[in-house]
Amino acid sequence: MRHILILAAAVLAGCAQIPEGVEAVGGFEAERYLGKWYEVARLDHRFERGMDNVTATYTARGDGGIDVLNRGFLRADGKWEEAQGRAKFVASRDQGMLKVSFFGPFYGGYNVIDLDPAYQISLVAGPSRQYLWILARRPDPPRDAVDRVVKRAGELGFDTDALIWVRHDR
Repeated sequence: MRHILILAAAVLAGCAQIPEGVEAVGGFEAERYLGKWYEVARLDHRFERGMDNVTATYTARGDGGIDVLNRGFLRADGKWEEAQGRAKFVASRDQGMLKVSFFGPFYGGYNVIDLDPAYQISLVAGPSRQYLWILARRPDPPRDAVDRVVKRAGELGFDTDALIWVRHDR
């Protein structure tokens, strides 16, 4: 799939695992993070361009890692696309810093940089400030929760004016 190959190319470009000056959350509980998340907003990338109804489902692996299933509807083609990957913790399991692979042995940063105590909304950064996602447990999270993470992203130097708001209608 096109988005998998582009993500692999970004990883091969030699990016650091987390943007400079940004830290992954501590006290992370992987078991609470597992399950389905809805993509609320993202920065634009070719591998998700034109997609809406995007979700990510995380499942525990027997080796301590996490299986990843990303799914989105490519409206122009009228079809669903899926990408399966795997994630591993970079440091300890209580730090929200992982690396994810959708393409062989090549991994890119997946960093939970803000997470509400109830595990209902998450701010995720990739290896640079060009990669940012707002994820929520529901497709329509409370506006104040979204505003809080958008503000946090801006404080961390992400271009929040460029966020794409993801439609969930399927």
